[in-house]
Amino acid sequence: MTTRRSFLSALAGASVTLPVFREQAIARARRAAEMASGRDPAALAGDEAYWTEIQRAFDVDRTMVNLNNGGCSPAPSHVLDQMIRDLKFSNELPVDHMWRVLEPRIESVRRDLARDFGCDPEEMAITRNASESNEIMIFGLDLKAGDEVIVTNQNYGRMITAWQQRARRDGIVLKQISFKVPPPSQQYIVDQFRAAITPRTRVIEVTHITNLTGQIMPVRELVEMARPLGIEVFVDGAHAYAQFPFKRDDLGCDYYGTSLHKWLLVPIGAGFLYVRKDKQKKLWPLMAAAPEQDDNIRKYEEIGTHPAANHNAISAALAFYRAMGAERKFARLVWLRDRWAKRLLAENDRVRVLTPLDSPYAGAICLFSVAGMDMPKLGGWLYEKYRIVTTPIVHAEFTGIRITPNVYTTPDEIDLFAEKVLEAIKKGVA
Repeated sequence: MTTRRSFLSALAGASVTLPVFREQAIARARRAAEMASGRDPAALAGDEAYWTEIQRAFDVDRTMVNLNNGGCSPAPSHVLDQMIRDLKFSNELPVDHMWRVLEPRIESVRRDLARDFGCDPEEMAITRNASESNEIMIFGLDLKAGDEVIVTNQNYGRMITAWQQRARRDGIVLKQISFKVPPPSQQYIVDQFRAAITPRTRVIEVTHITNLTGQIMPVRELVEMARPLGIEVFVDGAHAYAQFPFKRDDLGCDYYGTSLHKWLLVPIGAGFLYVRKDKQKKLWPLMAAAPEQDDNIRKYEEIGTHPAANHNAISAALAFYRAMGAERKFARLVWLRDRWAKRLLAENDRVRVLTPLDSPYAGAICLFSVAGMDMPKLGGWLYEKYRIVTTPIVHAEFTGIRITPNVYTTPDEIDLFAEKVLEAIKKGVA
């Protein structure tokens, strides 16, 4: 049960790196805590009194409707304030203030993230984004010509490009498998991977949740299939961490990379890389590290001079996330998704949703299409005429518009989006 005291403790006391909270932020936190106390997350999901208090933590442009929070999200204002404060402090005397005072606090960030993810701090590296984390995995493992790597054709494009570069440079074989959207079952996805495995398979890279349709993938099942075969499984969790609740042991994985400026709401330029301790020695860093660091997770943070302010803001964002509650946040995101998706499905039979609704294998990310309609054109119409920001998706096997609300999104904004899509279907977007 969340109490007023535990809520404020989580919000204001998770790390020595936290800022001094503005008085109004504490007052709003207190009101939100009182409203949430003892209530089931699903029952709270549609309680606008509670979520209005959460929304007030953000200074966002309400003349726009931002439904592309999957790219990156606004940070709560007090989190951004901390980063700006630390940047200003660094700038006064960088060699002392940044390197001697602020940079050592990365160890507090490491501790906080490791506790939340469920791993040892010595397995948690702080990076700048999921791409950096994933490319450490992709380029860090020794592979030789003819070794095979399996991905899906729904993996993130930059990661596919990275593997293709390894294929050109090192002669590895990249195999891209396909799967139906939405898939008939999680076992079906596992079977697609299983069918592509040969004695030459060395790596499977899987997205925890796809950035295209929001399908949550069967990571644990893939790890359990691959590990006895000596196949490494790299997990691209760019969109998963802090969107829905999970821990490392729920996945059983050895490697995990994610961004934190998406669903954890950290200012742009933060991510993490998890590498199980006994896997670190054989995974090279992107930038050179001394041999004494072979078994040190910090070797993956060797990127040269960088601002301490960005990674120290992680702990403030993590405190906000814990105070809000992972289950409450997830319930709200699903409630917002269903508000528009189920309405479109109910009111027009040309609408198709390519994300599994009423399923444990989806979250906030949702992709829909409309039969006979140019979806990128619809996305442009929504933006130009109504300032609704969406993400048109054009894939070789499907097209649609991806919608990703966040906790600051209001029901009015969701309803406006749904109304305008229905209007476009009825009248066109010419």
